[in-house]
Order: sequence, then C-alpha cells, then structure tokens
Amino acid sequence: QVTLVESGGGLVQAGGSLRVSCVVSGRTLSRFAMGWFRRVPGQEREFVAGISRTGQTTYYGDSVKGRFTVSKDNDKNTVYLQMDSLKPEDTGVYYCASTSYYTPQTAPENYDAWGQGTQVTVSS
Repeated sequence: QVTLVESGGGLVQAGGSLRVSCVVSGRTLSRFAMGWFRRVPGQEREFVAGISRTGQTTYYGDSVKGRFTVSKDNDKNTVYLQMDSLKPEDTGVYYCASTSYYTPQTAPENYDAWGQGTQVTVSS
C-alpha cells in the first residue's frame, strides 16, 4: 500500500519562508517522479512544482518560479518544497503526488497516488 504524508504547513507572514515535506511509503522514490499541487477553495488544483525520478529535472508553475524549490532525498523517500518570499496568494492546501512517469507532470490526472494535504496560510 502506497501512502504519502505531508507535513510542515502552517501560518507565515508575507515575505516569509516555509518548507513542506512529503514522506512516501510503499514505493521506492527513485522510481517515481513527484509533484506538488495546491488547492484553494472553489478553484481547481494548481500545479506548483515537480521533480523527476533522479531529481535532475524540475518544473515549476509560473506563479512560483524563482521563489519555490523542489528537491527529493531518495534515500529518505522524502520530497521537499522550500517556499520563500511567500505571498498571500500562495495560501492553500498543498498536496504531494507520485507518478510513474520519468519526468514530473503538470496534469494531476497523470498522478496515481496523493497525500492528504497540508495547509499553508500566508498572512498579509
């Protein structure tokens, strides 16, 4: 059974930083690309960042480029999302997801396992 568990969300002021983590169980992380998505009530899930199986390729959504950094530690089966220069519009529930594709995918339907999400709130 595959499980993904996010942690590290919280409340932070605008301009601050936060790092969220995703621990993957039941799946060898080096064989899967990973993605981070976020959801705001009433809106569709938005692709935030993704990383390839090896960690050598990363993709970012336009709204977070230059501010967020995705990384993975295959030995720890953990994926990270470092979020800097946070803005109120970054507020949402952040989900990690796993895909058997080699490279990260921006479409959520290409992922077959999801975490439960962690809330990130950025105050102005």
